[in-house]
Formats: sequence, C-alpha cells, structure tokens
Amino acid sequence: MRVWTYLRPFEYRGRDCVVEVTLTFKETISRLFVDNELVDEQSLAYSAGVTTFLHPLPSSSGQTTRVKSGYYNWWNIGIAVSEGEDIVYESHPGRDVHHGEALAKKMLGFDGASNYSATEKLRSMAETNQNKWQRNKYSVYADLALGALFFIVGKVSEDLALAAIVGAGAGLGLVVAQRFVKVDLLGGFAVFGTIMLLVSAGFSLALQDDYWVQMKGTILGLFTASLFMADGLLRKGAYFGARIERYMPLPLHHDRIAVGMSVLGIVMAGANYLVAENFSVDFWLTWTTFLDMPVSMALFYAIVYWARKKPTDRVA
Repeated sequence: MRVWTYLRPFEYRGRDCVVEVTLTFKETISRLFVDNELVDEQSLAYSAGVTTFLHPLPSSSGQTTRVKSGYYNWWNIGIAVSEGEDIVYESHPGRDVHHGEALAKKMLGFDGASNYSATEKLRSMAETNQNKWQRNKYSVYADLALGALFFIVGKVSEDLALAAIVGAGAGLGLVVAQRFVKVDLLGGFAVFGTIMLLVSAGFSLALQDDYWVQMKGTILGLFTASLFMADGLLRKGAYFGARIERYMPLPLHHDRIAVGMSVLGIVMAGANYLVAENFSVDFWLTWTTFLDMPVSMALFYAIVYWARKKPTDRVA
C-alpha cells in the first residue's frame, strides 16, 4: 500500500524526466521516467538500511549519465544528475542525497566502515531483523489486541476497573493458550509477563475505583522500573537486558538497555500520574491507549541508540 510519493521532475537535454519515489509499509520504490516512459525501477526494504538509488539515464552524449535519489535529511528526498564525474543538476543544490544512508550507518555504529562493509552488515542485520519479526510478531499482535480490548471495554462500560480486570483475564487466557499453540504469544518475557498480569488483576480487584485504576500504571510502572534498574546495576542486564536484545536487530549493552528501560519506566509513570491528576478520565483512556505508545517508542529508540554496541567497543 502506498503511503507517500515524492516527485522530482527535471529536464535533461530537452527531454522531460521525473524521479518518482514511493514509500510503502515495507519498502521504498524509486522509478525514473523519461518523456512519460518508465526506463528504470528499483526498490529497497526499509530494514536494509540503504536509502540511495542509482538510476542509469539514457544519453546520446557518449558519457555515462546517472540519477541518484536519496534522503538529504530525515524526511525529504532529493536527486542529483551526473555526467561522468560532473553534477549537471541537483533538485536541492548543495545537499547530499547520501545523508540518510550515512545517518543509518552512524546510528548503527558503522560510520567508520567502508561502504561495502557497512552495506553488507546492514543487509545481514536486515535478514536477522526479519527473522526476529517472524518469531515475535504474534506476541506483538497479542499486545495490541489486549490494549484494544482495554480501550473498548473502558469506553463501552465506562468502568475502568472492569476494563482492567477483563484485560488481565484476557492476558491470563493467552498464557493458557500458549500451551496449545506453536507460535510465541508471550515473547521473551513470558514468566515476568505472567507475574505482572497476576499483580495487575489483583490490583484491579482490590481497588475497584477509577482513580486507582488510573494510578495502576504509575505504581506498577515504578515497581517494574525498580526491577529493571536492579537488573542493570547489579546483574549487568543479565535477565531483562538479554531478553530485550532478542527483539533488536543489533547487539546491545545489556546493562545500558536495562538501566535505560528503567528510566523510561520512571518517565512514563510520571507522565501517567500527571495526565490522571490534571485531565478527565476520558482523556486519560485515550492517552494510555493511543498517545502513551508513540511517546514511549520515541524514548525507546533514543535508549537503543545509547545502548547499541559499536565495533570499537571492548568485549566484556
């Protein structure tokens, strides 16, 4: 499915040309048209980490002519047309269309490697990432379904305690279902997740009050954060850090990711408290179902960037 399309028209030796770069949910597709005729098409999966395309451009000049298309910043795409070694056209003069690729290499710690070496590592990482997704996707789907169930029950019944109990019951149902299916519904945190579901269900049953159901996220968040912090500082991330790495396409420092996740838990527990104290129950329900996740993911990627292992890091 098409998500967004960039069009970069230009004129080359009296011919009307355009580069069309299309973003889908899985890949980027770059097409070169000359006088409304498709002359070249290429595609790359996002996980490959390479974002620059090189299209051959038919020319009667006798020189090798190419069109490069790629990100010149985080969100925009430019093109550069070259004849031999000379640049004859740039959609965004002075901007480097390899910028996005360089950013990917830097974030993954490959900025010091050669282009060939970095590309091979990125492609290998993409294959690893795809394998991990195939193994973990059902547990991700299960998490999303539980979140949707909590939101729907809370909206329809207007009873957050009931929604929490139903959600916890559904989560425990997944634990039972896991015994009868081959796919992984619970991920690498099966034992820990089961314990937290039991704690959550007990909390909801003991304090069947909307305010305390709202506070559950803050209280359990701080409790979980303390466990992550203890694992990171005392055990160098041997439990939580190692399990988080299962889902990541790159190697991580287990102690750093565990400590980082603890800090994330503290921040989000504080955010939950502020929303519950200062806004309506209806807004809190929207926050905890739809808004909490994007904020958490943005912070999570920052933590992964900090916790990633670089080629120059010493092996512990």
